[in-house]
Amino acid sequence: MRVIGGNARGRQLKVPKGQSLRPTAGRIKESLFDILPHDLSGAKVLDLFAGTGNLTIEALSRGAAEAILVDSSAQSAKAIRENLRRLGSAKRAKLWAMPATRALRTLARQGETFDLIFIDPPYERQLIEPSLKIIDKETLLRDSGVLIAEHSVREKITLYLENLNLTDQRRYGSTMLSFFRPITHTESIIQGSLHHAD
Repeated sequence: MRVIGGNARGRQLKVPKGQSLRPTAGRIKESLFDILPHDLSGAKVLDLFAGTGNLTIEALSRGAAEAILVDSSAQSAKAIRENLRRLGSAKRAKLWAMPATRALRTLARQGETFDLIFIDPPYERQLIEPSLKIIDKETLLRDSGVLIAEHSVREKITLYLENLNLTDQRRYGSTMLSFFRPITHTESIIQGSLHHAD
């Protein structure tokens, strides 16, 4: 697994052997970062269920200013620390080794907001909607920001959100990327347009 863009392009990332991690596939990551602005200069990133830190490190390589990575797994935390150290990104990133919902409530109490939020939990464990509910209620996504949830196509996102719109979905085989933006920023966008990229 490698960084595909920015100043760390081509650098190898560590993935622990024998662990049940599921890093975002290279093709999907490349498609995702083609959709996002190529220059993420100054962006503040939140990465839930961060795994190896793959997505955040890609964002940092493309100019993101700071990031908080959240994962409750000790193995994931070890991989994230090692990858941040290898790529010289540790000073711009904080690792929170705790469950996502606990981290979100803490961030809300601290008044934190983000330009870019990734949610990439283990598939089909119904972990996305609880995180979305807190992010929506606490308005953790900035007005011009975007939230991307990666999930199985079999895991439907059905909850009603007061402050976030589902603005786009892209399918890659059995994986779906769902894009959310604040309602104030998306009133003119048709909700839930679906593109297939099989």
